[in-house]
Amino acid sequence: MNKSQLIETLSKAENLTERQATDVVNLIFKSFTDELKENGRIEIRGFGSFVVRSYGAYMGRNPKTGGTIEVEPKKLPFFKVGKELKEMVNKGKGK
Repeated sequence: MNKSQLIETLSKAENLTERQATDVVNLIFKSFTDELKENGRIEIRGFGSFVVRSYGAYMGRNPKTGGTIEVEPKKLPFFKVGKELKEMVNKGKGK
């Protein structure tokens, strides 16, 4: 599912206009992004949690030239699936 499909599903399920559903989805994504930018944590019970992990600098390899390059430190969002979601996905296996 992509963002436009999520908007369409929300619009139909909650009898919203597409504009209203777009606003809701954008508000949720913006709130998530703002929280993660502040090194916050997002936890949605039964679904999972998002945290920001910091990675230090390291020496990498340029795949084009084969030369070594220094990769700068970075922060990346990380998602950990919740127990209930994991169980629901595994129950749906083989369908």
